[in-house]
Amino acid sequence: MAKKTRNSASSTASSSTNSSVIGAAALTPTVRTVIVCVPDGLPGESLTSRQLDKHFGVQGTLAPRFWATPSMWMWQRSQLVDARKGRPVYCAGGPARLLDLDGMRYAAGVGAGVRHQIWSRVVHGTRPATPWTQMLQRHLADPDKFPRDAAIAAYNAQSRVNAIRMHNAVTYGAGRLDLHDLEMFQAGCMAYQHYSASTALAGDTVLTPDGHRFAPASDAFADRVTFLEQTNRYLGCLDADQRLLAVAL
Repeated sequence: MAKKTRNSASSTASSSTNSSVIGAAALTPTVRTVIVCVPDGLPGESLTSRQLDKHFGVQGTLAPRFWATPSMWMWQRSQLVDARKGRPVYCAGGPARLLDLDGMRYAAGVGAGVRHQIWSRVVHGTRPATPWTQMLQRHLADPDKFPRDAAIAAYNAQSRVNAIRMHNAVTYGAGRLDLHDLEMFQAGCMAYQHYSASTALAGDTVLTPDGHRFAPASDAFADRVTFLEQTNRYLGCLDADQRLLAVAL
C-alpha cells in the first residue's frame, strides 16, 4: 500500500501546536489526498498537475500512491499516470484493472498493525486522551468559557499526547506516530487496520466522474468512518476500465 506511511504528517507531532492536528479554527476535515475518478471523455494527455484545477477544481500535484498490478504487460504501462521505476511499480493512477488495489489495502493493513504495536508500547501506562476534535468542539461551543489557547494547552497537557510527541522527538522515518491518528489508535488494533486499509484507497476525498464529492464532515473518527463506509461501497463497484487519479494537496 503506497501511502499509509504519512511521514509528512507525523513529522509535525513534535510541535506543541501540531499543524496536522491543531490548526483549523473550525471542524473542517484535513485533506491531504484526493482520489479522482476520471470522466471517460477526458483524454489521458490532460492528466497532468498543471491541468488538475482546470478539469477537477483541485489544486495539487500528482501523487504516486497506487501500485500497478504485477500481472501488467509492458505495453500496458503507457496507460498508467506518472509511473515510476521499481517493484512494485508506483503510479499516480490508471485504469482500475491495472492497479493492485487489493494489494494496497492488504499492505496498509499490515503496516497499521505494526504501527499499532509500536503505539501500544509508547503509550503504555497512560490514560486515554481526549482527541483534538473534541477539544475544538468544546471551544467552538463556548469560546469565551473555553478559549482556543486553553483548548490547545489542555490537549497538549495529556500524558498520552506527550508520550507520542516524545517518541517522535527521538524517532526518525517510518517509526514515527501520527498524532492525527490518535482517536483511531485508541479504537483498537483491528479498527486501526481497517481504517488504514480503507484510507489507502480512498484518501481524504473522492471525486466521482459526475462531480460528486465524498468527504468526511470533520476529522472526528466517527465522521471518517462514515466517509469510508460510503467510499468503500462506491469504489468497490467501479468498472474495471474506470481511471483513478491520486492528487496530493
